[in-house]
Amino acid sequence: SSLLLLSGVVVTVGLCRRLARRRLRSRPLLFAFLVEMFSTFQICACTNELSLLGNVEPKPHTALTLTYGFTVLHGLSLAGSTCNPCGTLQPMWGGGTSLRMGGLKIAAQFVAAVLARVFMHFIWSLEMAEPHLGALSQGCSSPMQTTEMQAFCIELLFSVVFQLAVLQAESVNPKYRVHLIALLITMLVYAGGNLTGAIFNPALAFSLHADCFYDKFLSYSLVYWLAPCLGKFLILYVF
Repeated sequence: SSLLLLSGVVVTVGLCRRLARRRLRSRPLLFAFLVEMFSTFQICACTNELSLLGNVEPKPHTALTLTYGFTVLHGLSLAGSTCNPCGTLQPMWGGGTSLRMGGLKIAAQFVAAVLARVFMHFIWSLEMAEPHLGALSQGCSSPMQTTEMQAFCIELLFSVVFQLAVLQAESVNPKYRVHLIALLITMLVYAGGNLTGAIFNPALAFSLHADCFYDKFLSYSLVYWLAPCLGKFLILYVF
């Protein structure tokens, strides 16, 4: 049931992106906002569901396999979208994207994060699959299983490694690049998923753990918002 749900999300987002591309080419701002929102919604909704499947046996093989498979699927189906506020900062920093366009895309990403969370909570309330049972009663299921300083350093390091790999992979054939990036993300999730969740995406972090941001806004904003952005700026400054 979960895999059918995820497939339905991917297909629906693909249709919405295609419709927007056909109808809104003459309105670039609205087009950019909707495409980025649809794409980020897909990633956030799928990751919310995959987070419930992390305890499916055999552990952690099932979770890592799903992480790799859906990362490849996202890379192939969401070409042209960043779906990450940190990724949107790069063209803004380099002057390739205006401040207005960049701000619009970041707004779209956070809007999508909220919509994905609301949508998945509605789906979970229907209890269509076994992992959905009791999912809404968890509250702040904190991914931070270490000290704030260590969590900050881990998310910063993972962001630096990920952004550096993306830059180095730009010259690789796209059909191989998506597998390299997916493999890297899977390795990072394996290495640090039990400590911080290995998210390094501010919008995705908010969609997954909004309750934790409400309870401990300062610590979670430092670890899951500031650390990935700082990692991005370090890469931009050095390279």
